[in-house]
Parts: sequence; structure tokens; C-alpha cells
Amino acid sequence: MKSKTLLVTGASAGFGAAIAAKFAENGWRVIAFARRAGRLANLVERFGAERVHMAAFDIRDEAAMRAALDALPQDFREVDLLVNNAGLALGTAKAQECDLAQWRQMIDTNVTALVTLTRLLLPKLIERRGAIANISSISGTYPYTGGNVYGGTKAFVTHFSANLRTDLHGTGVRVTNIEPGMAETEFTLVRTGGNQAASDKLYAGAHPITAADIADTVWWVANLPPHLNINRIEVMPVSQSVAGLQVARDD
Repeated sequence: MKSKTLLVTGASAGFGAAIAAKFAENGWRVIAFARRAGRLANLVERFGAERVHMAAFDIRDEAAMRAALDALPQDFREVDLLVNNAGLALGTAKAQECDLAQWRQMIDTNVTALVTLTRLLLPKLIERRGAIANISSISGTYPYTGGNVYGGTKAFVTHFSANLRTDLHGTGVRVTNIEPGMAETEFTLVRTGGNQAASDKLYAGAHPITAADIADTVWWVANLPPHLNINRIEVMPVSQSVAGLQVARDD
């Protein structure tokens, strides 16, 4: 059986690295996109250049993205699955106290880059009757203090996924939106500017989702029979549930 090909963004850490490894160790060819070349090189060293092809660039750079796609080796050009994983949250402040540059970086990464790569790959995915898995977040459904633009970008991803399903009706292309809750990766370190104590405090005793859990979820979705589509998957650790509404009262 001919090997299939995955393209995953944000493949240098967290969900992306775990997804890349899961598929590579199970016989898929993997195209790994991320900024950190050293970490991507570790994937190539682990699985071999015939199994993993890497391209290191900032996903916000459209010219670099196009160049990376144009430079794909012949054996990696037939993409069967796109996993839009690259994304980040920056800052925990309320909207009125936030850094506008951080807002723009989240929008450019979580929204603009995602839709750009998706659009560039759609002709190939339609030709291959492939699949798209977008990594969103429960933050796109459940607002929380400090979520502001990050939650807004993930709400976009969730709705964009649903609209892709509608537009791709009849093509055979499957689209799944995966919405993780609390997960222990580098997410909080990035959000807090490297505050390890804040990350440790957030996850202590919570038994959060792991990167391997999400990799297993994507693997399951990718290997379903081609006549089945999973529209949305909301995943939380058992320790996490939805909080109540808040009420401000007069003194």
C-alpha cells in the first residue's frame, strides 16, 4: 500500500511534534513546517529524510510558505492530510491592558497563515480526496478573562472549518475541527514569556491533556473510512469543566 503524506505546521514542539512523530512511526511521509530548524532536524534524524521532510520558516511569511511548498521533493508533493496546528496565545491581560502587537501576531499566525496555507493546498487535497484537521481550542467556544483575541482567533478557526465543509461538499475532502482544553505543552510558557513557575502552577495536579493525546486523536480521524467525517471534537481532561457565568454587583 502506497504511503500517504501529512503536512503539519508548528511541528517543532507540542501537538505538532507529537503528530509528526505519530504519523512518521506509522509509515506516513511527513512534511514538517515550523520556525525552529534544530528541532525539525531532530525529527529528520529520528525517522530519516525518506520519511520526514522539514522546512523551517515563520508561518506568517507567505513568500517563505510558497517557496517551501514549491521546493517539496517529488515523493512529498502528494499531500493527503493537512494539519493546521501552528498557533499561539500571547499575554493574559484583559483587553484594555493588552499589547496590540501581540494581538496582531496571534491573528497573523492563528488566522491569516492558516487560511493562506489551506487555500494553497486545496487543489491538491481535492485531487487526492484528502483531509484537513484544524487545531482550534475550547477557547473558541467558552470565553474567559484574558482570552480576548486568542479566543477570537480560535472561534474563527472553528467556524472556518464548518464553512470549509460546506464549500467542499461533493469533493470527498474531509474537514475536522479539533478543540482541545487544558493541555500541557509549551503553550503557557509562550503565553507568559517563559514563566516556568506560572506553567507549573497551572497544570499542577490537573492531569491535563498531553501532546500524545491529541496526536492519537488526529491519527484516529485520519484513519477513519473515507465515507465518514468527524465535524468537531471537543477534548477536555476529566479535571476540567465549564465554569459558571460571572456577575458584577453594586457595592
